[in-house]
Order: sequence, then C-alpha cells, then structure tokens
Amino acid sequence: MSAFNDPYDPNVKLSPGCSCGHHATQAAHEADPVVSSTDSDLLAERAVESAVMRALFPRDAARRGFLRAVGAGTALAAVAALFPMGAAKEAFAQGTGRIEKTKLKVGFIPITCATPIIMAHPMGFYAKHGLDVEVVKTAGWAVIRVKTLNKEYDAAHMLSPMPLAITLGAGAQPIPYTMPAVENINGQAITLAIKHKDRRDPKSWKGFKFAVPFDYSMHNYLLRYYVAEYGLDPDRDIQIRVVPPPEMVANLRADNIDGFLAPDPVNQRAVYDGVGFIHILSKDIWEGHPCCAFAASREFVTEMPNTYRALLKAIIDATAYARKPGNRKEIAAAIAPANYLNQPVTVVEQVLTGTFADGLGNVKKVPDRIDFDPFPWHSFAMWILTQMKRWGQIKGEVNYARVAQEVYLATDAAKLMKEVGFAPPASTSKKFTVMKKEFDPAKPEAYLASFAIKRTA
Repeated sequence: MSAFNDPYDPNVKLSPGCSCGHHATQAAHEADPVVSSTDSDLLAERAVESAVMRALFPRDAARRGFLRAVGAGTALAAVAALFPMGAAKEAFAQGTGRIEKTKLKVGFIPITCATPIIMAHPMGFYAKHGLDVEVVKTAGWAVIRVKTLNKEYDAAHMLSPMPLAITLGAGAQPIPYTMPAVENINGQAITLAIKHKDRRDPKSWKGFKFAVPFDYSMHNYLLRYYVAEYGLDPDRDIQIRVVPPPEMVANLRADNIDGFLAPDPVNQRAVYDGVGFIHILSKDIWEGHPCCAFAASREFVTEMPNTYRALLKAIIDATAYARKPGNRKEIAAAIAPANYLNQPVTVVEQVLTGTFADGLGNVKKVPDRIDFDPFPWHSFAMWILTQMKRWGQIKGEVNYARVAQEVYLATDAAKLMKEVGFAPPASTSKKFTVMKKEFDPAKPEAYLASFAIKRTA
C-alpha cells in the first residue's frame, strides 16, 4: 500500500489489517519506523499530507491521476522539496496554527455527566482558549447523534459507547468517530420507586420495568451486567426501555417504570421529589467506570486540528478544575440554572459533593459519587465492546485493540492533561474489576465467553 492515502477520498480504501489503516497487518504497523509513537500522531501526519495534496490539486481527478502516474512516495518527496512539510506537521502536532473556526456549537444533555462541557461556558474556559462556544441543551441521545452527524453541532457530549457504535456502524452506516476525553467517571445509580423499598434483592425483580437513557450506554450495560450477576436475563426476566433522562422521574412518578439506571442528577431528583430511593451507586458495581464523553467526528479532528485542540484543551482544563472537591459547590451553582441543568442547586450540590440523602432516611457521604478524569483508557473501550457483543449489538470478529486505538484518542488527552496539571498514566490499558470479576484487556474473548447469560451465538 502506498505511503499516502487521502482519508476523505471514497475511492481510496484503508487497509483493515492494522490500527491506523495503512498496513497489511498489525505487525507491519508496529514495525514501521514512521509509527514511532501513536496512531493519533500518524493520523495528524496523514491529515497534513492530505491537506497539502488537496491544496496543490483541488480537483480529485487531477490529484488521483498525479498519484497514479508518479507513485505516492515520489509525489510526497517532490512536494516536500518545495514545501516545508516537516514544519507543517510540527505546527499541526503542537497546535500552534491559527484556530480555523472560533464560533462552535456543542450539544449536551442536561445531566451532571456533562459538567466539564457545561461549566466551561459560564466559567470562561472556552473563552480562555480562544473559542466562542454555544452549548446547546438537547432532549436525548438520539437527537445528539443526529445533530452531530448532520454537522449541526461541531462536537458533542456523548455516552462513552456511542463513538464506538457510530464507528462500527452498529444500527446504522459506519462513520469514523473519535472520543478524545472522558467527561466523568462514576456518576450513575440504580434508583427504584419508593413502593419497592422492601424489594432490595435483585432476584425479586422479575417483571420489573427499567429505563436507561440509550441502547448504547454504560447505563444499559451496567444494568444488564448487574441483574445478570443475580441470575436474571435482562431480555427475558425484566423489561428495559429507553427514556430520555429529563423524563425519567416523571415516568417513575406515573408508575410507568419500576426504576432506572440513570445519570445524575436524575437519581437525586427522584429522592428530592420523594418518588424514589437510591438502591446502589454505579461506582459500587464498577469503581471508576467511564460514563459520558467529549466526542467529535474524525473529520472535525483532522480538518480543523487547531480548533479541535483548543476545544479539547478547554474541556480538559475544566475537568481539572472539576476534579478538585473544593470547587464543586461553585460549579453546582454555575450549572444548575434553567439554561443548563434546570435543577435546584441543592440537588446538584448533593451529587457533586457526594453528601446526599438516599431516599431511605439516610444521609450518605461518598466524595467520589461522581468524579472527573478525562483519560480515555483503551481498556474501557475494549470492555464496552465485549458488552456490545455480549448482547448482540455487534456480531462476528472484533479487533478490540484496533477499534479502541482508532476511537479513544488517549495520546491527545495525555498531551493536554500534562499542560493543565493532570498526571496522565504511562499506559493506555489496565485491568479492572466489575462486580468482583476481573477484566483483562489482553483476553477480551475469554472474558466474553465466561458469561453464562448472553445473546452471542
């Protein structure tokens, strides 16, 4: 395969054999001296090469003809002799160029998982990094998906499985998508209707109706995982329906559902309104799990690299501020108003500070009920992929590591984390435990095969 590929030319196909798409096999990818650090860096280099070639040959037919005539390697060598390609790549990598687009729209769902994206507006983090961002409250995840894919939004708050599903084409045409940062870790709970306060044993939940915010969500996967560990088949023994988070409490009050696994502040609002109680925090199912994310199309990342970098840095900067417990009350006051969460400040404070009423007469103190760590671990993506396959959302063979590397841009996050005072991890994968069961990212298929309840063939 030639060294140069135009990533937006539909007539040029990338190799499926490696994580960057430019080699016949993953082994060849790793042996390539050009691939000295990360797939993200290689993507940046290809973007610069593509931009230069498109500028020199704006007509697709002329560009393809030139490449076919002289070969990609010769073409790039000739261009490099006349154009400072190295300097352009360095400027791209360092983000030192002019911000291509300063006025942006970023969609969000009104939940505390979106805290860094939301707070960056009233607290000035976008402006600090040279951007004029309109954060747009959106009704539900299906709407977020449509508006982002239609380019009504430049980027969006998404559930961490969504960029994987979009990239793989789960339920739709595949579109290359990226997740450069996790918005929050933990921050969910299973909440039940008050009438079920004496039915705390999940084995007694047969026939219950539960709500989750989206099919491709940590909420869906964690609820399924939780009840399956208690011997219930989530597709046969209970009902799971998709309900937008802002509508969940009303559905619980109306007795349309028995409970939900939801993002906050939905759980706390159910307690505040006296219609539900918190059965278990999601952190007690999986400590430190990802929830929501900052997501953008690969096209946005490569066509507007300086804008992308500024936007990502603003969000990671806001995340670093949100990570500090002493800032949580200030943040709650900033994001509670109607144009953001539209919740009483008391509700938002209870979530962010971790001192909260559980609906059963207790006041709990759990400082990391929700926390903020932007690093998009590749092993998070791999676990999510096992659950997508477990429940029949994707079928066939899955190259877990390659998909994780293509979608979860850990290197980009690590670079900017250092710049705002975070200490990023040295590796992009780690083992972790979900309900006492260890996940080893080196053995995803063995992990998947170990479950007695699943939809896979």
